[in-house]
Amino acid sequence: MPKLTLVNSFYKLVKNKSTVPRWIIFILDLCICAFALFFAYFLRFNLDFNAVNEHGFIFQILLVTALNIIFFRIFHTYEGVIRLSSAQEGFRCVSAVFYSSFVLLISIGICAIFKWPYLVPTSVLIIYFFTASFLIFAYRIWVKKLYRKSLKGKFAQENVLIFGKTINGALLKNAIESIADHRYKVVGFIEDNENLWGKSIDNTKFYSFEHVKVIAGKYNVKSIFMSTDDLDVDKKNKIVEYCLTKNISVKVIPAVEKWVNGQLQTKQLKNLKIEDLLNRPCIKLASEHLKEYLTGKRILITGAAGSIGSEIVKQLTGVRVEQLILCDNRETGIYELQYQLQQMAGKKDNIVISISDVRSTDVMQNLFETYKPQVVFHAAAYKHVPLMEMHPCEAVKNNVLGTRVVADLSVNYGVERFVFISTDKAVNPTNVMGASKRIAEMYVAELQTSQQFIQKNSKGNPDERDEKSIFHGKGNTKFITTRFGNVLDSNGSVIPRFQAQINKGGPVTVTHPDIVRYFMTIPEACSLVLEAGTMGKGGEIFVFDMGEPVKIADLANMMIKLEGLIPGKDIRVEFTGLRPGEKLYEELLNKNEEVIPTHHKKIMISKVNKSGLNTIFRNVAQLIEIAEKNDNISVVKQMKMIVAEYKSKNSAYEKLDVIEVPDFFNLGK
Repeated sequence: MPKLTLVNSFYKLVKNKSTVPRWIIFILDLCICAFALFFAYFLRFNLDFNAVNEHGFIFQILLVTALNIIFFRIFHTYEGVIRLSSAQEGFRCVSAVFYSSFVLLISIGICAIFKWPYLVPTSVLIIYFFTASFLIFAYRIWVKKLYRKSLKGKFAQENVLIFGKTINGALLKNAIESIADHRYKVVGFIEDNENLWGKSIDNTKFYSFEHVKVIAGKYNVKSIFMSTDDLDVDKKNKIVEYCLTKNISVKVIPAVEKWVNGQLQTKQLKNLKIEDLLNRPCIKLASEHLKEYLTGKRILITGAAGSIGSEIVKQLTGVRVEQLILCDNRETGIYELQYQLQQMAGKKDNIVISISDVRSTDVMQNLFETYKPQVVFHAAAYKHVPLMEMHPCEAVKNNVLGTRVVADLSVNYGVERFVFISTDKAVNPTNVMGASKRIAEMYVAELQTSQQFIQKNSKGNPDERDEKSIFHGKGNTKFITTRFGNVLDSNGSVIPRFQAQINKGGPVTVTHPDIVRYFMTIPEACSLVLEAGTMGKGGEIFVFDMGEPVKIADLANMMIKLEGLIPGKDIRVEFTGLRPGEKLYEELLNKNEEVIPTHHKKIMISKVNKSGLNTIFRNVAQLIEIAEKNDNISVVKQMKMIVAEYKSKNSAYEKLDVIEVPDFFNLGK
């Protein structure tokens, strides 16, 4: 076999991805410095070897080596993986050489003062410093080049762009090019700052947003990496739309502080989520007055293990509340929430876990009696439309009876604020679930009105408004309702279902090609709930400006494309027909309702039609009594009498809509 050269040995070493022991790197650096000193003498004395030997070269090389041992140890120059070394590591090595040279320079000054023989001539020292620095820096670059050369042929290198704020542009570029066996090569930065356009970092130029299409085509870009999540939504959507039409993958880079041991890992590169492509920017609500009001309060959250309830809990852990009472009847869900809270904030004495059913008056009364909450966020509800269409009595028991129990106890135990979480499906309801939430809205609205009536007529008889007064407390509770659309990534929502179907290879099932929905993120929904809990004066229904509705079929196609797949080819989209109780579009307001602006331009107050409120206590009592008998038809009839605008769609209960509603159910119009 032919004898391997030094270059071939190195090539074989880096190709096999072997990590050289640190002591070899250490000795190699010392040998390079020794050679640099010899070269400096040789150059200084006109290539005369005898002249070099006459100046005590052996002693000087031992001295320089001893100093280098000290400073190489101080700067840890031998700890880096050479084939992955960065400019920062090279400068660390140069710094070690500089300090050893600096010590020698000081010694030369001392020798000059005392007229001693110089340890090392000044001219030799200068040549030595530059030579040693160059060689140490250069051989690291050389090894890195050999390593990258060894990878060529293994993988086809992909050209990529970085889109977003590039404060750490060089760091991002190096990180991206170092991961995944150097599969990626950054060919440009996309930046909004026009002062950077045309400039470059490490020979990689900055381009404007308008140049994306040109650059992507010129360099055959395969991927775009988004380095921040606070980009302009319109620009982000346009770039993503272009990328998807050109089969360019879009990936999100986590913040630098989330990198593993300061290194970006392949598994940390995530595909862009559909939540990042909402048709409106993320709405951030004020938090200072929230903290100011909620600090020191005892707060009860019902349905605490649900999507909305659990997020409210997590946001409130950042507030110094006196006590958080978490109520849910799902053992597994509340256990998982407890575990998550312990991971986030450790074990806290002010968090109370209660496995309780909001439908049970005795259980909930014991909870109120024991902990005396001052603020209640009522998130407990059944929300799945098709299931509630099959079980109207259960929908009434949970959504109406549960709300009545918690709301009545809130009044009796002097709760300051009761925040009821409703849904856009309560507007002109076409299904049992939406109608049950509308009835619950009407009930808490009448509670607010009744309290105000009693306060204004302290000598009056509250029984004038109801056959049996429910008020045994002070009756100063402020009842506030929040109403919003679908929540992304909530339990059972369309996004996780689509994702699961895509992961299985399809098909993705959509009920109707024209169905549209409003969407918001869970943190936004919970911010709205918390905001409403502090800004409401009682009796309001807060609605959210949710931007433009999203066509579900387009949503499905977009999610497929974000996975790098082609709709209709890789993954089929099938239309299954509207489900029972489902309608093509949702509304945030009844046609007879108006809105009043608030101090936040994205939050409005619905001026709700008061029709039917005067009889709501009696009608709800009758509805619950029927539900306890598990008579579905009679329950739906009663719901339609209470909510005049409730018209069933694609449901077995459509036949009940022909029944005329007696006039006495429409008192107060």
